[in-house]
Amino acid sequence: MKKLITSCLFGYLALAGCHTSKVAKTASNNSNTISTIAFGSCSDQKRPQPLWDDIVAQKPDVWIWLGDNIYGDSESMDTLKAKYDKQKSNPVYQQLRSQTKIIGVWDDHDYGVNDGGKEYPKRKESQQLMLDFMDVPANSPLRTQEGGYSSNTYGPKGQRVKVILLDGRYFRDPLKKNGKDNVPDPSGDMLGEAQWAWLEKQLTNSDADVHIIGCGVQFIVDEHPYEKWANFPTARKRFLDLLGKTKPKGAMLISGDRHIAEISKVKVPGLNYDLYDITSSGLTHVSKPHEEPNKYRVGEMIAKLNYGLITIDWKAKPLKAEVKINGDNAETYLVQEVKF
Repeated sequence: MKKLITSCLFGYLALAGCHTSKVAKTASNNSNTISTIAFGSCSDQKRPQPLWDDIVAQKPDVWIWLGDNIYGDSESMDTLKAKYDKQKSNPVYQQLRSQTKIIGVWDDHDYGVNDGGKEYPKRKESQQLMLDFMDVPANSPLRTQEGGYSSNTYGPKGQRVKVILLDGRYFRDPLKKNGKDNVPDPSGDMLGEAQWAWLEKQLTNSDADVHIIGCGVQFIVDEHPYEKWANFPTARKRFLDLLGKTKPKGAMLISGDRHIAEISKVKVPGLNYDLYDITSSGLTHVSKPHEEPNKYRVGEMIAKLNYGLITIDWKAKPLKAEVKINGDNAETYLVQEVKF
């Protein structure tokens, strides 16, 4: 039985690198080199949360929430706030907050509606609650920006990490359905033009050595019928083409949502390295073991409670990182070396 870590020291989110959607600024949050980044998604505030002590033990420099950070599913802001407060009061999560930079973005359940996009009527109000949960200061530009996307840069030149978190909800077009299944809509968009323009500025001539790009839903996979970037194939192609055009150093993708973990890989014209999408979901509940197609998958699909861990080897030439999908009781389910 796990020993609860009851220290209630409160950390603060370092968001000096955040910006408005009109002015793409990326300031360094920390001059110290960071090498360990943990991330995860799908945390139901009502369920047991056995992974926090495993995550705390890794001593990550940064923790990234990738959505479904609570299960809110409401147009009542009082309801969403109460659920955020319950999640935030977990004593072991408080320990993580006391020692680690916390950043993140939402997906659908914390946004307020399952599978929701720009049609959700309370998106502006809900955005403020998400920022409260992340401890974003009241005077942050993120408070007046439409959409929950952000960029944070850590470390000195030569050992610089930029974390770009994309909002796949606030501007996203409604899903096209065939019965219960989602079907591709080539005319639909994920990000909205303001976010697209901001993303291009973040990637163009970036001086970061590693770029970690996160979104609530999976970027690469295109076969399963659930939510994914491939629901909007034109937007998916635009995203991959933008990476090929801007050629960021050391890019990798991270995603959540699916209640499974898997690693996908694709070749992108213009990039001289393989592009990986590391999916980690969920922190409190997962799907029953099953099989589903994914021609881009590397290794197995994991249907156990999990979180992701990226460890950058700054001494390696060329630069590389080790990616792990870890679980409860110090288990490791997947290991993937990523070379840049």
